[in-house]
Amino acid sequence: MVLLLYVAYEWGYDKQFKNYDRTYVVYNNSVTPTQTFSWAWTPTVMANEVRTKIPGVAYASHSSYPSPQLISYNKNSFKEPMVFADPEFLKILDFKFIKGNPDQVLKGVNSVVLTESMARKLFGNEDPINKTIKVENRDPLKEGAVDLLKVEGVIEDVPKNNTIQFTYLASWKLFEQNSPWARNINWGNNSCLTLVQLNEKASFDDVNHQMEGIYQRNMKGATNTALLHPFAKWHLYDKFENGESVGGKIDQVRIFFTLAFCILLIACVNFMNLSTARSEKRAREVGVRKAIGSSRKSLISQFIIESVLLSFIAMTVAFVLIEISLPYFNALLNIELVISYTDWIFWATLIGLTILTGCIAGSYPAFYLSSFEPVRVLKGFSVNGGSTLSIRRVLVVFQFVFAVCLIICTFVIYQQLNYIKNKPAGFNKDGLIEIPIQGNLRNKNKLHLLEEQLLKSGAASHVSYFSNSLNEGGSNTFDVDWTGKNPKDAVLFNYRCAGPDFTETVGAKMLAGQEFSKIHRDTTKVMINEAAAKVMGLKQPIGATFRWWSKPVVVLGVMKDFIMESPYQSVGPMIIADEEINFKYVLVRLNPGQSISASIAKIDEIARTINPDFPVGRHFVSENFELKFQNEQLLGTLSNWFGGFAIFISCLGLLGLALFMAEQRKKEIGIRKVLGASTINILTLLNKDFVKLVAIANLIAFPIAFIIIQNWLSAYQFRVSLSFLPFAIAIALSLFIAILTVSMQSVKVAKSDPIDALKYE
Repeated sequence: MVLLLYVAYEWGYDKQFKNYDRTYVVYNNSVTPTQTFSWAWTPTVMANEVRTKIPGVAYASHSSYPSPQLISYNKNSFKEPMVFADPEFLKILDFKFIKGNPDQVLKGVNSVVLTESMARKLFGNEDPINKTIKVENRDPLKEGAVDLLKVEGVIEDVPKNNTIQFTYLASWKLFEQNSPWARNINWGNNSCLTLVQLNEKASFDDVNHQMEGIYQRNMKGATNTALLHPFAKWHLYDKFENGESVGGKIDQVRIFFTLAFCILLIACVNFMNLSTARSEKRAREVGVRKAIGSSRKSLISQFIIESVLLSFIAMTVAFVLIEISLPYFNALLNIELVISYTDWIFWATLIGLTILTGCIAGSYPAFYLSSFEPVRVLKGFSVNGGSTLSIRRVLVVFQFVFAVCLIICTFVIYQQLNYIKNKPAGFNKDGLIEIPIQGNLRNKNKLHLLEEQLLKSGAASHVSYFSNSLNEGGSNTFDVDWTGKNPKDAVLFNYRCAGPDFTETVGAKMLAGQEFSKIHRDTTKVMINEAAAKVMGLKQPIGATFRWWSKPVVVLGVMKDFIMESPYQSVGPMIIADEEINFKYVLVRLNPGQSISASIAKIDEIARTINPDFPVGRHFVSENFELKFQNEQLLGTLSNWFGGFAIFISCLGLLGLALFMAEQRKKEIGIRKVLGASTINILTLLNKDFVKLVAIANLIAFPIAFIIIQNWLSAYQFRVSLSFLPFAIAIALSLFIAILTVSMQSVKVAKSDPIDALKYE
């Protein structure tokens, strides 16, 4: 049920809205001769073009992606994610309004809509409507920006399983006023999210067909195409190859869904094993019932009902355990799994699953037990279990096939995760922190004062600047030309801006040339990474000239490739410019000669003194880098937990079979002991059959696990080579578990007094 709650949570992403099935995200497919790049980034003019020119569209909205902004009221200040949006945003995503008129919000420049929790944090029990709040603590008279906003509405909190996470919405007109470039009609600047809602779902094909040529109709020579991607699939199907959705998080959800039912199935197999092992004790009951007129049909019904009742008792215990364990799993997965007591679907699923489990688990025992002949049973016929022993062995093998597959897969997942995490990043993440440039730090003099004081304090050994967080994606362009470039080639270049002393600060390596100078600042000089030098075929890159956005630039230095975006893909070509206006982060290398806590305290103190109206907002680069592996860590952790459960349940099945066989062979063991067999001889005899079963399970599991792992690894550009080690560990672990489990039961029989088994003969 925990796994199914997680699957339901993921499956419910972006489905909280009334017309989610008619809502789409506009994707931009950038087509090149070798590859198609797909982004949910579109021009600011896209929404208006779609709304006015394409029939069948009910609403089209443009909005920014969530970004943290400081919001304050009186002395209450919080840095929270905000989104700039137009009025149609709230018509497409129809969040429930707690206060305010949904038809009137976000129309004015100074309009703002808060979530319920944000309103409570800012205003407490006050009515927030028509109250004025400040964004980014900017003075509109001095900075020419309209950042005094009037609260016009309060909406319910954004569910955690919603892709667009924010705590307040500001007007798109404010965004245009603060960023004049956003008002320009520019089809080459893909900078916002466009959502589209159709009048009817049936018109999707027609609208999507018209979307394909929207770039060509508005921009001469454009090779881009636009497509509509279902909003409800945005989270689960976010992986694109050559312009088509090919999966994503849905693959992980399918794994957990399968895992849940496999665990339940091996538990059912256990019940079948234990029930048939007890068949001798139920045989006389069946004989008597049949003798006094019970039909086989009524006996089958009785055994099925018994199984279902046991299943309901188990469900009750499981339900209590779910409530106890949910806080742990929520903290582990960083999500909000809750049991909705008012949701009939939850109760229907729970009860239906319980009945189904009871029926599956009780089916074989019911048909087997009801097949006994009353005459033979009542004359003293003993059910020796030979007829069902082979079936029980098959069931035990099935259980261990699943357990061995899980052991191998879990081990390879951790191998892959460690391989990617330990792959050189190209820079030193440890002891490196980022401080966002905000408030007073936007002033050049204040920014340089911060650098000066950080170095002077001894807390920092190096300080530089960057245009993005080192762990985030950023700007890219195809508009790079160089001598010898094929006019038909379209190569995507990343571009960033960095300050002097950048490579020393981040711990990267210069392969040739030099980095930017503090004394001689020159925006025509750029650094490139080795991937860019390779793409442009620059054998002597230092001093080479190429055109970037039709502007000639000169290569000052070549840096070794370093990972900023996905560690699972090769590093793309990158251009780094020295443009101070684009700096957004201060990079600080902590002094290794001082304690980390003392250095951090000093950095915070200096930053607060220079920029008192804003939280410092600093964070370690290494911590953010770890977030890149969240999916794989989640997969590994859950595989560990539920793989452990599966192995434990398999051991219970093995224990049940061992108990049955030991009881069946009690007299044989007594005779062997009288004739001089030792306890070790007896244990070896009893374990031999089970070791064979586990060995067979391993042989069956190996090719299955190999196929599963090969398919999983194929999604990664950098992947660990598959060795025999996971398979050897699976063999050793499964045999150890089997021998330990069987021996725990067998040793009781082996040490028992043979007189007890033979005194009735």
